[in-house]
Amino acid sequence: MDRDQLTEHLKFAAELGVAGVSGDPAWRTRQADALVVPPAQGEPSAERSRARAASALGPAEGDVALEESKGEPVTFSANAADALATVRADIGDCTRCKLHAQGRRQIVFGVGNPDADLMFVGEAPGADEDIQGIPFVGRAGQLLTKIIEAIGLKRDDVYIANVIKCRPPGNRNPEPDEVETCEPFLFQQIDIIKPKVIVALGKFGAQTLLRTLDPISRLRGRVYNFRGAKLVPTFHPAYILRNPSSKRDVWEDMKLVRTLLSEK
Repeated sequence: MDRDQLTEHLKFAAELGVAGVSGDPAWRTRQADALVVPPAQGEPSAERSRARAASALGPAEGDVALEESKGEPVTFSANAADALATVRADIGDCTRCKLHAQGRRQIVFGVGNPDADLMFVGEAPGADEDIQGIPFVGRAGQLLTKIIEAIGLKRDDVYIANVIKCRPPGNRNPEPDEVETCEPFLFQQIDIIKPKVIVALGKFGAQTLLRTLDPISRLRGRVYNFRGAKLVPTFHPAYILRNPSSKRDVWEDMKLVRTLLSEK
């Protein structure tokens, strides 16, 4: 990182409200112990691979929601990178839903560290992502990279994916049948990577994963159990670009993420 990049990064951190940084890598180390989060009573097991999860319970203010799903999480004998490659091969040049005939150029599967503690889940690829085949590479993706760096990580340290692997025409919201067809592949990615924390980016990603119609303003700032991980909803980077005042809220959410990653 050269001087100009460093200056820009520190300026962005200051806009988020970062009071300082730490060179102590201890909080970034993967821990074998469970996260210290209020215990979930009667939490059912995660859903079998390629089967659709049922609704998550909507918590009262301050409570931790429980994922309610069927079956067991999928297990893979290969290492995480090979297992992800197997899922990608299974998707192929997908024609399972109508999006394949509505102008998408390619599948945008996911990118990052297959052993990541932290995973980001967005809505669907946009125009830049459809061209490059990589999630979050446009303006919103550049902002996401800065957000990741603001908590002391690099983009290569995390894993980034979307609920939908193909760009919807005109960047419209994915439709229910498209979600039902595509989200099992996201669940497989989560089951392979086994992140400690998942950040759901934006209204659609959070509502889809949590099976709720609550607005993102109500969902953010709270922790939910999801497929063995702790899920933290926050505003989408594209929303931040349109509403810079939301940076502070995102920084509070990312401090929560950093705390969850650091706890045993």
